[in-house]
Amino acid sequence: MQRRTLALVAVILPLLALLAYVALRSGPLAPVAVTVAEVHERTIAPALFGIGTLEARHVYRIGPIFPGRLARLDVQVGDSVAAGTVLGEMAPVDIDDRLRAQEALGNRAEAAIREASARQAYARGQARRYEQLYASRTVSEEAVSAKRQELAVADAALAAARQDLARARSDRDAVATQRGDLQLRAPVAGIVTLREVDPGTTVVAGQAVVELVDPLSLWVNTRFDQASSHGLAAGLAADIVLRSRNGQALPGRVLRLEPKADAITEETLAKVGFDSVPTPLPPIGELAEVTVALAPLAAATVIPNAAIRREGNQAGVWRLVDGDPQFVAVKLGRADLDGNVQVLEGLAEGDRIVVYSAQALGPRTRIKVVERIPGVD
Repeated sequence: MQRRTLALVAVILPLLALLAYVALRSGPLAPVAVTVAEVHERTIAPALFGIGTLEARHVYRIGPIFPGRLARLDVQVGDSVAAGTVLGEMAPVDIDDRLRAQEALGNRAEAAIREASARQAYARGQARRYEQLYASRTVSEEAVSAKRQELAVADAALAAARQDLARARSDRDAVATQRGDLQLRAPVAGIVTLREVDPGTTVVAGQAVVELVDPLSLWVNTRFDQASSHGLAAGLAADIVLRSRNGQALPGRVLRLEPKADAITEETLAKVGFDSVPTPLPPIGELAEVTVALAPLAAATVIPNAAIRREGNQAGVWRLVDGDPQFVAVKLGRADLDGNVQVLEGLAEGDRIVVYSAQALGPRTRIKVVERIPGVD
């Protein structure tokens, strides 16, 4: 029995030792693998990242100023047009007939002026001749007065004829202006982005027929998170990445900040323009990613953003004290897009902190420092 007991003990003890070793090295009691970093003071250059849509500052919706039927439309979506180009025309209805009638009235008024001028010249000659005859006492004073009256009537008739001509010309010019308004012209050089109606459609006054945008006025209507938008201002350089450009960054600049933010999404709105118009022209409404570089910050304690943990409502990090983790509350400052964040209070240069851990840490957790944790960092 004694030999059996000793043999059994000899077998059980190594098994217990092996079990304890396994439990302490790879079981639930094993130390948690962590990666650590040392805290240093340095400067960071914060930046803002936002999402926006490509828009045109100047959009022109061109249509008639009075109701009618669209006779023709000469442009298609995507066409580039110069300023003053005729895009289409409304049906004239009776305007051409009215224009010819006004031209006929003008011709008649001109003929009336010629007739009144001839009568005036004749009356002036008669009045002058009778003045000479009266000086020689050949005719009476009443005859001279009659000729003077005839001259005054001729002068009035000529003046009336000239007024009729001026009125006829004004009416003709008004009809000619209406005739010109039948043509839909491009107010600026631009690109046709929309055809609202087709020829043959009856449209009302003010209804848009064609939409035209100025390609030189393209900008990105961008949204930035309000919490990180401190320092955003007009004039800052920006990189614009359009979805259709495979990650190619186009240089731009913040043109202005909108005075009204979005209270629902808690975002600040800004207009970001291109330094030069991209070619080929991207479609209006395309999504774009905008990165705005802010001024570098003064040197301060900087840690990786991945090291920040939250215990309740308090942000902090796990700092190594004599090889054991200790949660330290910190006051955070600005951050950059590379994952670095300033620590205003709570840490000092040279402190070692946990960046990644294989499991959640606690104040009594045993840890093992490693270079890399597969699948975590």
